[in-house]
Amino acid sequence: MELDDLDKRILRQLQQDASLTNHALAERVHASPPTCLRRVNRLAKEGMIERQIALLAPGKIGSSLTAIVEITLDHQATEKLLEFERLVAHEIAVQQCYRVSPGPDFVLIIHVKDMDAYHQLAHRLFASQSNVRNVKTYFTILRSKFDPSVEV
Repeated sequence: MELDDLDKRILRQLQQDASLTNHALAERVHASPPTCLRRVNRLAKEGMIERQIALLAPGKIGSSLTAIVEITLDHQATEKLLEFERLVAHEIAVQQCYRVSPGPDFVLIIHVKDMDAYHQLAHRLFASQSNVRNVKTYFTILRSKFDPSVEV
């Protein structure tokens, strides 16, 4: 799907504040409310807008420890990779899971309450899994930038 200038303006605004009413959004992108609503609906139907969520501040709600974890599996057959992805998909503390190359097989972004919570999660997801060969964890000290926006 080809994005025109109006589509791009809409997407940029929604990335900054998805809670805008249709009228407020239309005003910001210089379009009529009916046109804006049609465009937003089309962008959602075409999958350009994956979903709309509220971004929470992890440290303010009790998830003050962020870990970036590299995982290497013993066996990388497709079924084994999918098995690991299914395992981590059910853990709310695992916010992001990327299959990567070269290097480790996966990189995870994890938010947990504290080190004890990380150890419990690590035991469930890594230590108790026979196919996990190596785990390398980085604990964040400071988040100096976080912006989930993508360039349009």
